[in-house]
Amino acid sequence: MVAWPEFGFSVGNQRKKPMSETGLRAINDMRSEEAQGAFNECCGSIRWASSMTRERPFLEAAELHHSADRLWGRVRDEDRLEAFAAHPKIGDSGSVRSGLTGTEWASEEQSAASTASEDVLRALAEGNSAYEERFGYIFIICASGKNADEMVQELNRRIANDPIVELREASEQQRQIMHLRLAKMLTKLGANDRRFKP
Repeated sequence: MVAWPEFGFSVGNQRKKPMSETGLRAINDMRSEEAQGAFNECCGSIRWASSMTRERPFLEAAELHHSADRLWGRVRDEDRLEAFAAHPKIGDSGSVRSGLTGTEWASEEQSAASTASEDVLRALAEGNSAYEERFGYIFIICASGKNADEMVQELNRRIANDPIVELREASEQQRQIMHLRLAKMLTKLGANDRRFKP
């Protein structure tokens, strides 16, 4: 069985099925440029979003998630870096405090940082700068369910990684974020909100 339990999906057991079905119909019926825009909100790689758009129609949510994994596994390193660059920096205290962390989804995903102490935010910001200097891209972490201290600990662990290993870890974090956002997309579209403004 292929499963994404953390995102509420598995083959043969799709939770919130009516909402997912409505959302799938909406994404399947979109014009190509509209669908690509929706997928790009889930992952900033244009190549991945274009491939997902061409994969339609999806018959069930699990198929969409399976395709997302398969296509993410095929993108080039430059596409991964493009996806990373679409995220706000973790620990940008000005953005965190004001809520200006990109889309509404990014704000939700980084909400734990908004209640962190100034010392922790400073550690995140300084760590992110050191990480970016070492690897050439910002620190990517699936922040949902993590507090700011946990993010600092993970940053400190990963900054010691070999660059090849770290690109793999960052790509896995992006994959997790992508699945969370795909689930949110289906829910939002399932609520018949065709404006789709994450």
